[in-house]
Amino acid sequence: MLKKTITYLDYNKTERTEDFYFNLTQAELIEMEYTTAVGLSVMIDKLISAIDLPEIIKIMKELILKAYGEKSPDGRRFIKSPELSAAFSQTEAYSKLFMELATNAQAASDFINGILPTPDSQQQAKIKAILEEKGLPGESNI
Repeated sequence: MLKKTITYLDYNKTERTEDFYFNLTQAELIEMEYTTAVGLSVMIDKLISAIDLPEIIKIMKELILKAYGEKSPDGRRFIKSPELSAAFSQTEAYSKLFMELATNAQAASDFINGILPTPDSQQQAKIKAILEEKGLPGESNI
């Protein structure tokens, strides 16, 4: 599970610092691989072979929203739903995270590896190299 602490201005111009959680379980990975046309391996392959930045950005958005959820108060469950993902996507916190991942190859690679049950350092290096090759800088420009 990846916890991202994001400081942002809400739409009332109030500064907020909140923790947001992202995770894909092994069960979700298997389900994505075998029950949908676009499993995680296909998404990562598309990310690696994407010809242009718009395709990379589209895939990053999909990964963020698939991994987003909220921990139950007792920590036993990680709750996900289309409604929760949509609500998160409507916040400035989402916008800030999205811009970080869309402009920083290392941050994007760290995010992808952070949401996976078992990060693979070779895959992380490969993703980072491809993102940099496609024009995503290694350091954030924001």
